[in-house]
Amino acid sequence: MFLNHTPECFPKMGEQDPSDRLRGDHPKETKENGTGSFSQFSSSVRTMVRIRQKYQAIKKRRLEIAAASSSQCFISPRSTSPKVFTFENIQDPMYSNPSSPRKRKKKRKGRVLYPSSSLRAVPTKERSRAKKCLYLLCIIVFLQVYNAIENLDDHVLKYDLDGLEKTLKREVFGQQEVAESLLGHLHDYLSTYVHNKPLVLSLHGPTGVGKSHVGRLLAQHFRSVVGDDLVMQYFVLHHCPTDDDIPRCTKSLDSHVSEMVTQAEEEEKIPVFIFDEVEHMPRELLDTLQDLIHPKNNNEYLNAIYILISNLGHEDITKFVLHNSSVAVSGHLSLIQELNPWLRSYLERYHMVFLEADLLPFMLLEKSNVMDCFIDEMSREGFYPDRSHVERLAEELSYYIVGEREFSHTGCRQVVAKVNLL
Repeated sequence: MFLNHTPECFPKMGEQDPSDRLRGDHPKETKENGTGSFSQFSSSVRTMVRIRQKYQAIKKRRLEIAAASSSQCFISPRSTSPKVFTFENIQDPMYSNPSSPRKRKKKRKGRVLYPSSSLRAVPTKERSRAKKCLYLLCIIVFLQVYNAIENLDDHVLKYDLDGLEKTLKREVFGQQEVAESLLGHLHDYLSTYVHNKPLVLSLHGPTGVGKSHVGRLLAQHFRSVVGDDLVMQYFVLHHCPTDDDIPRCTKSLDSHVSEMVTQAEEEEKIPVFIFDEVEHMPRELLDTLQDLIHPKNNNEYLNAIYILISNLGHEDITKFVLHNSSVAVSGHLSLIQELNPWLRSYLERYHMVFLEADLLPFMLLEKSNVMDCFIDEMSREGFYPDRSHVERLAEELSYYIVGEREFSHTGCRQVVAKVNLL
């Protein structure tokens, strides 16, 4: 803001102007001296003219700046200083108040200014087409996995394992853990069609505990599901009774299994092979069976179920169950889990065909289980299962007595013969 200089800002017209004093003094000085030269007079005149011109120019520029500024006029108090014009009378209005201390300007530091977050913009780049392809690939993989999961249930439904479970619960007594483990293995294996090895289940236990009965139930069930041509029941004492028949039995077994596996591959089904009385199988047949279970080059042999039934190790199984009968009552430990390591080492020493087999040991049957066998058999033969009559028939059998528990020596093997005598 500049000062609007009015005539009051400058000396009055009545007062003597410095230039007039110069002009007036100079003649007096020349008169007093009388010896001044003309050159000195002309130089003094030129000096006065230059000063006056400079003063007039400054005055004119100040008036023009004051006219262009705002209408408010800041007039400084009349100065009692000498009448000669100086720039000391002109004050900046920002500092005209002497009471306010002059603020010292801070030197602005150079810093980088960033736009606000709302105005930030990422430089645009060309979008890659590979990202869209990646998204599409992920969607395709998800659909394939989802479809595969759905197909698992469809594949299991074809074998009707729910019906097999009901049959085992209805007709197998005292072997709940074995039945559940058997169904679990079958469900896991039949969920898919492509496998890296066949399923081998080995059923072991004493006489009369239900091993052969479970084999017959499995054969009946899978014949109704996959057909008679894809289910084989092999009884060693019936198909290969003598040692002279071993070469013929070996060749016949190899060709029969190969034909069934090829047919199952064409029909996209899984064949079932049930071998009973394995303890009577000669070494040559066991070697042939091992080559069929562990093929080297043929992938179609990988999609098959082998069930081996025997009483190998039954004496030690009986001793183990009797010794741990109290543990079985408390339910703290599973006898099957404890028995499997020892039984596996024994069977692997017997033959390598049991190397990758899943072992399912059958436990001894208690007296209550034998009574259930009598009731079931009497109902089949058309007899009314009177409770007292059933108990009297069960008392005729022999038992291992351990505390308050009674385990049958022969299981349910003599039940059919007893009922036939009624």
